[in-house]
Amino acid sequence: MFVVMVVVFVLGYVMIALEHPLKIDKAATALLTGTLLWALYMFGAESILPNSPYFAEFMHEHPDGSYIDFIAHQEVYHHLGEISTILFFLLGAMTIVEMVDTHEGFKIITDKIKTTDKIKLMWILSFLTFFMSAALDNLTTTIVMVALLRKLIDKQQDRWFMAAMIVLAANAGGAWSPIGDVTTIMLWIDGQVTTGSIIKNVIVPSFVTMLVPLLIVTFTYPKGNLERPVLSEKQKLSNESISEFERRLMLVMGVSGLLFVPVFKTVTHLPPYLGMLFSLSIIWITTEILHRRRAKGMRAQLMVSRVLKKVDTPTILFFLGILTAVSALQSAGHLDLLAKKLDGIDLSDINKVYFIDTIIGILSAIVDNVPLVAGAIGMYDIAPAGSTGYEAHFMVDGQFWQFLAYTAGTGGSILIIGSAAGVAAMGMENIDFIWYMKRISLLALSGYFAGAIVFYLMFAL
Repeated sequence: MFVVMVVVFVLGYVMIALEHPLKIDKAATALLTGTLLWALYMFGAESILPNSPYFAEFMHEHPDGSYIDFIAHQEVYHHLGEISTILFFLLGAMTIVEMVDTHEGFKIITDKIKTTDKIKLMWILSFLTFFMSAALDNLTTTIVMVALLRKLIDKQQDRWFMAAMIVLAANAGGAWSPIGDVTTIMLWIDGQVTTGSIIKNVIVPSFVTMLVPLLIVTFTYPKGNLERPVLSEKQKLSNESISEFERRLMLVMGVSGLLFVPVFKTVTHLPPYLGMLFSLSIIWITTEILHRRRAKGMRAQLMVSRVLKKVDTPTILFFLGILTAVSALQSAGHLDLLAKKLDGIDLSDINKVYFIDTIIGILSAIVDNVPLVAGAIGMYDIAPAGSTGYEAHFMVDGQFWQFLAYTAGTGGSILIIGSAAGVAAMGMENIDFIWYMKRISLLALSGYFAGAIVFYLMFAL
């Protein structure tokens, strides 16, 4: 069953990649893959679990327990807890962005962007995304920027390309900030990296990761102007019913609510999704008060209860399926086995550090980067200060941890389902997996290796 689980995961992955030719929604395939993997794990538990240190620990604490108790009552609920924090975070962020969009808050920003030149707009959006994702995080920033794209670009293929470049910039921007990506948050909270050091040492490689694809696209992408979307009569009537005060209020509240999330996390030490739900609740109450006397006709569409119906539920279910599938592989020990294989490769100390992190980054394009980083954290302890040789790379702010933050954060851009930002963009714009692989993957790969070389040279020099 151990091998069968890998086969099922690969088949599910292929079906997701071929979503458009097969005409089967990727969310349905992801959910099927996730549930099947857990079922296979349960059926094969007696042969899989004897080699698991986690199962041995569970049996030591629960002598009367069984593999059914371990999988059904511990592992499933443990991973469900982690997955649900991401899903509720995503639901809250998408609802806030949809509220700002419904109140035409983004019109204030899009009106400032006058250019319709493809290349100029790509540079503007990429730079904006790069720095926004460091302050918010790459997932939230992608949701906001894709919502902006819908106001700026009418043609689907152009919108897909811009959305893909936004994913590259969001992942690059999230890698150098302690709150920019789930993996950097993990490394920061667990103490492997500190704020000042990760910003100083990772910002330049991350910037190069975004810059190289941008430069390539500048000289290869067809020049020309973009067409702005034309509003329907219904949309025009809706816009006329929204005052300038309401637009500004919702934009300020939406952006402030999103920026408040990392502050909430830092102050309370609680999961970020609670901060997101807190921000959503404040915006919800405000709009209820704002519209309660005029919640009729067009105005009724501005209420959160109506806006929630517009939230992209298939994207959330796709997230659920993908994360459920990966968590099954993590629990069964596939990822741990992979990590040990990498660690066993015979290389010099420094080359092994760079090799392991580089491979983790590439793998994060296929498997979610969170369990990969969690596996690395579990395998390697933080070395004490003053360590020498191979151990020195594992001290706080050591090369292993900082390069891991870079590779795990940016490697997911190589394939569209390799990062939370990519999955969000894919769901919101219904981007084709094969299209992304043909048009964007090599760009992302070139940026990834360019940034890795810059990181290596920075430490070598």
